[in-house]
Amino acid sequence: MAKIKEVFESIQGEGVYVGEKQIFVRFSKCNLNCTFCDTNFRENLFELNEDELYEKIKDYDAASISLTGGEPLLHAGFIKNFLLKYKNKLNKKIHLETNGTLYNELNEVVDLVDVIAMDIKIKSATKEENRFLDNDRFLQNSRGKAFIKVVFTKNIQEGEIEHILYLAKKYKTLLILQPKTPIDIKTPFLEIYNRFYREYKNVKLIPQTHTFLQVR
Repeated sequence: MAKIKEVFESIQGEGVYVGEKQIFVRFSKCNLNCTFCDTNFRENLFELNEDELYEKIKDYDAASISLTGGEPLLHAGFIKNFLLKYKNKLNKKIHLETNGTLYNELNEVVDLVDVIAMDIKIKSATKEENRFLDNDRFLQNSRGKAFIKVVFTKNIQEGEIEHILYLAKKYKTLLILQPKTPIDIKTPFLEIYNRFYREYKNVKLIPQTHTFLQVR
């Protein structure tokens, strides 16, 4: 059984697959407490077993499933059992969205997921302590399936930039910079982007799109 906040079909608003139709399975709970998190994980939760989750999503026609949260890897055992039982039957790409700190739990599911969106939570945006060492171990365990996403503000620190660049270069992965929503127009977006681009060319600046499209 797993506690789940919601299951729905919508348009992916962030990252590599922005604009694509996906099935979202939003798990409860998180091991972090980011200031910009806008989801209430204390109310309106329901428990599902693997069979019940399959019944909820089997008739959606989106070609991929986003396992999101909260932090889905807090439910790694459930996800592993669900995918072992139903991934082939669903015939959908599995997209894992994670804060990239639970590297041991990743080992349980890494062979069963197709793409990993690893969202580095930097202190200047989230007020959470930076976890770059955990992010490094996570990427090491991701088997080349992960891209990096970073929510940032105008307060991003040079030390944070250097650590993010180090990880992107080390693992040769796509880096997506995402302005914190709601967007502060005083943020020097191009200046921050160019700071990254000067050292690493595989970087994109992509804001959240579902907020202004008014879809969840």
